[in-house]
Formats: sequence, C-alpha cells, structure tokens
Amino acid sequence: MFAIKRLNHAVLYVRNAQRAMEFYRDTLGFRVVEDIGGRAYFMQTSGSENHHDLGLFEVGADAPGPSRGDRVGLYHLAWETETLPDLAPAFTELVNAGAFTGQSDHGASLSLYGKDPDGNEFELFWAVPREEWTTRGFDLKPLDLTGELHRRGFTATTT
Repeated sequence: MFAIKRLNHAVLYVRNAQRAMEFYRDTLGFRVVEDIGGRAYFMQTSGSENHHDLGLFEVGADAPGPSRGDRVGLYHLAWETETLPDLAPAFTELVNAGAFTGQSDHGASLSLYGKDPDGNEFELFWAVPREEWTTRGFDLKPLDLTGELHRRGFTATTT
C-alpha cells in the first residue's frame, strides 16, 4: 500500500474563467500564478508553497451547474485557515460578495460555507486543537464565531 500525504490542488470547470478568478482573488485572497489566455487560471492561496491550489477551466455560459446531492459528484472544497481570527474577515468577505451560505461548529472544526459564482460550494475552516475534540464533541452545532473568538481571548467580531 502507499500513503497519500494531502490534497495538493483542485480543478473546477466554470462557466466564465475570468469571473471565477476574480471571485477567488477578491473574496478569498487567491493570487493568479498562471493565466492561460483568460480561459483558464492557476491560482495559489496566500499561505501555500504549491505551484497552484486551484485551477479554473472555462467551459462556457450554457454549462449545467454542479450537483445538489441528486447525482454523484463533488460536494465541496475545504480550505483551512491558519488561525481562528482569520475566519472573522473571511465571514465579512463572503457576506459582502453575496457568497455566504452558512456556518457550523463540527467540534473538530469551526466552519464557514459559501458558493462561487457557478454554485461550486466551499468551506473555510479553522481546525480546533486536537486536545479539545473529546470535550467539544462532534455533534453539528451552529457556529458562534464571535463567542469563540472572545472565549479564546481575541477581540475580533463578526457582523
């Protein structure tokens, strides 16, 4: 058997590559590593050492949207933030972009959810320290991001 280290990158088919690139750049802070004629982009997150973390390939305006659980396919991509306070500005960016779809406390992670302009779902999360997992439990609960920040000594708030 072999060992997989981690997911290195994801590639999405999108209706309009430039629109998708601008969303991931302006809302989630990705940067363009490579532009292939405005019809494909390779993008990198701010904390990455990968060549790219996300590829966007244009397939045209009439392409059908992603699955909503009614057929086999990708559900969502999840990107981990470095710190819990990183979720506060992420929340604001998602709301301002009209991309915010929800938030959850999974016990092992605190998560924000959104959709890109093509309806591809994604998660931004902070991993709760492993030593807290058993005391927090793994039941799905609503996320109180402002409360979590205050309990951990941070002053950032969400609106």
